[in-house]
Amino acid sequence: APLIYNSFAQFLVKEKGYDKELLNVTPEDWNFCCKSLALDLEDGNLLKLANNGTVLGASHGTKMMIPEVLAETYGKKEWKHFLSDTGMACRPRKYYFYNYFDLPGTLLCARVVDYLTTNNGQKTFDFWKDMVAAIQHNHKMSAFKENCGIYFPKVKIDPGRYLHSCPESVKKWLRQLKNAGKNPLLITSYHSDYCRLLCEYILGNDFADFFDIVITNALKPGFFSHLPSQRPFRMLENDEEQEALPSLDKPGWCSQGNAVHLYELLKKITGKPEPKVVCFGDSMHSDIFPACHYSNWKTVLILEELRGMKVTSREKGKYEGPKAKPLNASSKKWGSFYFISSVLGLENTEDSLVYTWSCKRISTYSTIAIPSIEVITELPLDYKFTRFSSSNSKTAGYYPNPPLVLSNDGTLITK
Repeated sequence: APLIYNSFAQFLVKEKGYDKELLNVTPEDWNFCCKSLALDLEDGNLLKLANNGTVLGASHGTKMMIPEVLAETYGKKEWKHFLSDTGMACRPRKYYFYNYFDLPGTLLCARVVDYLTTNNGQKTFDFWKDMVAAIQHNHKMSAFKENCGIYFPKVKIDPGRYLHSCPESVKKWLRQLKNAGKNPLLITSYHSDYCRLLCEYILGNDFADFFDIVITNALKPGFFSHLPSQRPFRMLENDEEQEALPSLDKPGWCSQGNAVHLYELLKKITGKPEPKVVCFGDSMHSDIFPACHYSNWKTVLILEELRGMKVTSREKGKYEGPKAKPLNASSKKWGSFYFISSVLGLENTEDSLVYTWSCKRISTYSTIAIPSIEVITELPLDYKFTRFSSSNSKTAGYYPNPPLVLSNDGTLITK
């Protein structure tokens, strides 16, 4: 998180003239970060939404709105930009939703709003173009090769500081999938050179043997939503993209592409007219929603907030999550990331607890949700998971257990 934050903050300060105070971050500052907040790019407010689109909590920059101001500003109406998931997925230039990798951006953008409000008296904001420039500078396709920015050079020098190696149980599970006639795929939005560094450290130098197809620079979610003519596949030669391909004819390494042509290849290599595909991912925006909505794939959401759950008699696996909570498992300012949230200013009673928009999306677009792939590696490959869709339940698909704030029947419980 500090590396990601600093890579963007350094660019804003050195290249765009922002205040040097952005570079100073205290341990307490990280508590502001919360996944699935919406940043309103026009008024500089960060919002936490309920499942019906109303605003549960908000801040202007890092300054949390008190209940009276929240009620006056947003009331009980839907947020002005709230649309169906299909509409919100396109991320217009009026708002941005934060997830895992860009989570430190919530803190950085909020501090930028603080500075512009205090020093410039701004009430409307246009700093987002500078944030996009910072992202582009650090993560453009050529950045890894050119040692551009801060992020890639730091990871190159000391990958062990930022990466965990893959457990042997997961490697064994991947081999079992291939031996059982499945076709594991790796689809990443990173370019091939950085993908290779990550996978060699995480899985080993033979990582490509685990997968039949490796797709880099996939530019998700566009990989799922774009037509083949908009996003053709390209072969790679020494990590350089070649001319566009009219179709994807064989397994191996390739770049960019689209889910339509990938599915045609899967039909060919499996010999099945409608092969079933399961997408594992930790991003609702880039992985789970588009794979479900556009491609009708089954989806497994990797949800760190489930880590540390105790295994009950319902489970047949041997996994028991680590005791340590993931980064920002709960926020003193924002509360639970995904599950329920108390309405500010009300007593913490059952009536004052509501489902968040993120909780609704999990049960709507995920087939199941698990804390990590490791949790399922000891299960038989034909294990029958209970799905969210099985009973229209908000909790049925959580494995090995639903979140502690939810009871087994999906009702809200207080602590």
